[in-house]
Amino acid sequence: MAKTKILYTCSACGAQSPQWAGQCSDCGGWNTLSEVVAMPAPAAARFSGYSGNAPVAVQRLSAIKTDKQLRTSVGMQELDRVLGGGLVAGSVVLIGGDPGIGKSTLLLQVLAALSGNLNSLYVTGEESLQQISLRASRLGIQGDDIRLFSETSVERIIATADKERPQVMVLDSIQTLYTEALQSAPGSVAQVRESAAQLVRFAKQSGIAMFLVGHVTKEGQLAGPRVLEHMVDTVLYFEGDPGDRYRILRAIKNRFGAVNELGVFAMTESGLKEVTNPSAIFLSRHEQAVPGSVVMVTWEGTRPMLVEVQALVDESQLGNPRRVTLGLEQNRLSMLLAVLHRHGGLTLGDQDVFVNVVGGVRVSETAADLAVLLAVMSSFRNRPLPADLIVFGEVGLSGELRPVPNGQERISEAAKHGFHKAIIPVANKPKRTLKGLDVIAVNRLSQVLDTIAEAF
Repeated sequence: MAKTKILYTCSACGAQSPQWAGQCSDCGGWNTLSEVVAMPAPAAARFSGYSGNAPVAVQRLSAIKTDKQLRTSVGMQELDRVLGGGLVAGSVVLIGGDPGIGKSTLLLQVLAALSGNLNSLYVTGEESLQQISLRASRLGIQGDDIRLFSETSVERIIATADKERPQVMVLDSIQTLYTEALQSAPGSVAQVRESAAQLVRFAKQSGIAMFLVGHVTKEGQLAGPRVLEHMVDTVLYFEGDPGDRYRILRAIKNRFGAVNELGVFAMTESGLKEVTNPSAIFLSRHEQAVPGSVVMVTWEGTRPMLVEVQALVDESQLGNPRRVTLGLEQNRLSMLLAVLHRHGGLTLGDQDVFVNVVGGVRVSETAADLAVLLAVMSSFRNRPLPADLIVFGEVGLSGELRPVPNGQERISEAAKHGFHKAIIPVANKPKRTLKGLDVIAVNRLSQVLDTIAEAF
């Protein structure tokens, strides 16, 4: 009997090593090598994927004709926005998120909305068919046109889909599937990579719109090899606390639409409901102005959104004062505090600074710089800013205010929500005057502080 050969596979990149090491020599990841048994797959079990009926021929770009009706609405405006306008035939969408955040619930609602127009197939590898039926009953879904299939073998899934010919297909989840071409366990790097490759190839050649559900690690990233995100067309992440009511669906990658597009949903007893006006839920609207709070306009994908930035500055009892951020980059906060000290004369070296974006929103753009500085200054001075004030702008190291993209749309969104004062960079000053909105355009941080001291 031949001796079993042991290899060590990296869970991050899939590289193999004959012996264990603390660090992967290919990707540099620490403690990612796990022991696997190397067994050659039999030739009869090898599967090359769906090949289709017609041979693939080389064509000229000018000779390829595209259908004008490329997108199909999924019945949810927020999800259509995140997808780039609707569902594209032959596209593969990967949805990830924490357990219990609503991935399966959302996809079951999507199939229920599409079942009247498109043939659908729900493939489950984690739950039983009875569990899916119980969820549908709880959501009030009849499900007469939704077909269910419980299977984990990629070869049998593709064979069944080739026979049933669905137009929309959901696979829950990619980590539970396996291909008979490999002997490793389901969920391993090799299995996830090969299973996803076969499914993507099948979707492209058959024209089936496919949704893949992916698990996430404790760091919040999709489990499996990073190449999984490169294979699919769209990567969507569910953000938010599973115990919170609101869920945020963000597009990390999208070949058919804008990246970082945002969709907001509310979890109710009857499933996920769309939030058509996200700005309303992210604004506290205090009865009276409070110190350390200011409203800014952030740009998410293709639309502006109003969010509240809160800051708390308190005397530190530690040798190294804390700099804590929620929804913002912590290193940028330290940089902005240094700019505030140099160009604003405000020393916070002995103060703890906490900054939070209300509602669990993550703001990654630099337009939040001015809002962060004003909120910190307001909390430190214990002087509230006007409740009808809106700000945005990037702050440079030399104290200048830099313009941000889509300034006109941001100002218009603020005017729609009843704000009467705005402090913005000079380069973002609107060409025409907006009724009811007093725009103050400045080009340096010192001017902003002077304006706040004089007017407010």
